[in-house]
Amino acid sequence: MDRTQKAVNLFSEGFSCSQAVLAAYADMFDLDEQTALKIASGFGGGLGQMSETCGALTGAVMVLGLKYGSISGDDRTAKFENYRKVRDLVAEFKLQAGSATCRELLGFDMTTEDGQLAMKRPGAFSDCPEYVRIAADILREMLEQ
Repeated sequence: MDRTQKAVNLFSEGFSCSQAVLAAYADMFDLDEQTALKIASGFGGGLGQMSETCGALTGAVMVLGLKYGSISGDDRTAKFENYRKVRDLVAEFKLQAGSATCRELLGFDMTTEDGQLAMKRPGAFSDCPEYVRIAADILREMLEQ
């Protein structure tokens, strides 16, 4: 099974979008799946259900950090190259998904009373597997370059 499908499957098993994307790529970086799931657990729902940046996207950003992130405080080249890659990821995600924010993608804001009701309706998150797929596919392409 490819990583994109693994991410979609993890989401369908009940993990958040951020958990699904990070966990699908974790083994590439000697990160065990349980640890990846824990690390990404607070990023779902647009960062703790605040409807901000899509969790599939933040999961993908974490993967970019694992691949390209700096490990030295004075490695400005790696730091800024990683930032560039994050900007590229976000731009492509916006192009394909239409937005990078959870509230715009879902059509409701989970921080409001109306949003709390909306998220309980059947199908409220039915588009999320597609956002997980988009983020995982963009990541795959970026990592293959």
